Amino acid sequence: MNRDESVRFATKYLEDLLSFFGINVAVYSTLDDEVIQLSVPSTSLNSLLIGRNADNLRALQHVVSMALVARDAEVTRVNVDIADYKRQRADRIAEKAEGWIKKVRATGEPMTLDLNAADRRVIHKLAEDYSDITTHSEGEGKERKLIISKIQ
Repeated sequence: MNRDESVRFATKYLEDLLSFFGINVAVYSTLDDEVIQLSVPSTSLNSLLIGRNADNLRALQHVVSMALVARDAEVTRVNVDIADYKRQRADRIAEKAEGWIKKVRATGEPMTLDLNAADRRVIHKLAEDYSDITTHSEGEGKERKLIISKIQ
């Protein structure tokens, strides 16, 4: 299955999965940096689809990704966003990160943060805009931490 077929399949698969819950919506899809971006509009079941700590959202992503793997798709990485939840969360994390970076710049002391992979990625990307700040992650699995440091 080529790239375009992978995107079409993932879109239809998620729409069919949502229809199982009685949610009949059109899923908007794009392909960015080898990741299929699937955007679900707001519905009355947003909280169910997102779940506590976005666990259900990640489960939906995993199911769609595994369906692509099973079909030997060219693109298998999937990002599902429901009612712009992820975009809004990334904006909030970026706003907090600005404060954390400001603190590290002022004190010169590194800051260690316990964040999930998506939040760490947002901060790594934001830190690229600062010539005197560096970020890296340490640890494995759930114990992985993000360190924001000032470049000496």
